[in-house]
Amino acid sequence: MSQAVSLVRQTAIRTAVIQAKVPRMELARFVPAACGEVWSYVRSAGLMKPGRHLALYGEEEGCVEVGVEIGEAFDGNGRVCCSALPTGVAAATIHFGAYNRLGEAHVAVREWCAEHGYRVSGVCWEVYDHWQDRWNTDPSLIRTDVFHLLRSQSD
Repeated sequence: MSQAVSLVRQTAIRTAVIQAKVPRMELARFVPAACGEVWSYVRSAGLMKPGRHLALYGEEEGCVEVGVEIGEAFDGNGRVCCSALPTGVAAATIHFGAYNRLGEAHVAVREWCAEHGYRVSGVCWEVYDHWQDRWNTDPSLIRTDVFHLLRSQSD
């Protein structure tokens, strides 16, 4: 399936996250567990405007921030901390389907970038829509936005 890819200017979006170093094989377990833990913290702390869940993957292998978009800065609790999504130009696509197929969207973005002369930075992230019961019976409706931060022309 062909993925439509476009360039977007990413503005600062504050996040509440758990930062960790996680082996690739553990991500399928870690990401949903961390999203749940952060969501519970955000609710108990009364943070305003919690948004969608996300996973940000750093340039260093295994470095990840998992959590939720938020509307205000906060101090954290030692495990959950305040962070932000990267700013700059990113190549993005929308993936519809099960999470175990997200790799296809990442490959499509990287291939599109190579074909169009853009260099990815190694930083990428996924933003997950809020779970809907109908996705239990039709995973093709699950929406995930996938972003790859681009290197500037001077890098």
